[in-house]
Amino acid sequence: MISEKLISLAAECEKELADIFAELDRISYANTEKVLHAFAEEGLSERHFNPTTGYGHNDDGRDLADRLYARVMGCEAGFVRHNIVSGTHAIGIGLFGLLRPGDTLYAASGRPYDTLEPVIGFNNEPGSLADLGVKYRETPLINGKYLDIPEIVRTVYEDKSIKVVHVQRSKGYASRRTLTAEEITALYKAVKAVRDVYVFVDNCYGEFTNVAEPRADLIVGSLIKNIGGGMAESGGYCCGSAECVDLAGTRLTVPGQGYEEGASLGQNKNIIKGLFYAPHTVANAKKTVHFAALLFQKLGYEVSPGPFEMREDIVQIISMRTPEKLIAFCRGIQAGSPVDSFAAPVPGDMPGYADQVIMAAGAFVQGSSIELSADAPIRPPYDVYLQGGLTYESGKYGILTAAQTILDA
Repeated sequence: MISEKLISLAAECEKELADIFAELDRISYANTEKVLHAFAEEGLSERHFNPTTGYGHNDDGRDLADRLYARVMGCEAGFVRHNIVSGTHAIGIGLFGLLRPGDTLYAASGRPYDTLEPVIGFNNEPGSLADLGVKYRETPLINGKYLDIPEIVRTVYEDKSIKVVHVQRSKGYASRRTLTAEEITALYKAVKAVRDVYVFVDNCYGEFTNVAEPRADLIVGSLIKNIGGGMAESGGYCCGSAECVDLAGTRLTVPGQGYEEGASLGQNKNIIKGLFYAPHTVANAKKTVHFAALLFQKLGYEVSPGPFEMREDIVQIISMRTPEKLIAFCRGIQAGSPVDSFAAPVPGDMPGYADQVIMAAGAFVQGSSIELSADAPIRPPYDVYLQGGLTYESGKYGILTAAQTILDA
């Protein structure tokens, strides 16, 4: 049971967040308008929900979904597929499509998310970019906050082997600041003024958090995060210039076929309907993390971003200080979830992660982080990464359950 003290504190938080919530509703409306214009311009019809099998030739729904995603992301071309298994997979498709032996991948926002380390080949993993002769270098953010655009421009100008400038919009398992769409677009323009290299943006957790999306030669993300709206059951997307999307398509399937093949197997409706829901769902997720930030700040915890800071992703960091409180928080989130609420998360080894990880995700879609979830590597300073919330009401309940679990412990 949630204590009266917490219920009263929650009401206090919601009153203080009224202006923030109103701004999130404004952003949601603007993005919904953008999506509906795309649907009208492409002539979405019930026939586009028809499934295909086998090669998927003449899959009108799949091709329309590709065009919808490209329009919404402000790009020339794109593809969205249910059989892209994760955001990391979408990133890998793009990087392997753009890079060749002897090229350099340049991480302009510092060390990428943990699961990309084997893809890049930090330990010379078989089949990695390093194994294929692709080099790597990086420039950290200034004080963990801002792109070092002068240094990035100088590096791109001097190192002619750089082929792809990689930018990770969200923080991953780091305490750094999430980058805004405007900052990434400014980097794109600065880099392009020096050399015609590819600017690649990992947009995971970032879609529809603001009205504008970052400008990039290739921008990628996961459907079980923001842009799938809680409806897509798997998948990812790659959007950008026609050239880059074609190159990525050769890694989605094979050269000569690219993204022109691939049966939708009845998933078109979920993918398109998810895009329709996504602006509102992302607003709910953002309301949830703003609420969590303020509630836990009032309970004496350090939070990042702060509760009144506008965000460009749906991720909230709360410093739990000890592994015991971290585990208790995740168990509380699980207990307040709609699925598997009886389960008790425990830390464990996971592919792609150097440390043990604990994950709480009582979700309708396994691993979905647009649904309320929390996860963290078991390492100091024992920060927990909270994200999602299909509805604000369910997100609020999960946060209160987590807070009560810690207080009871």
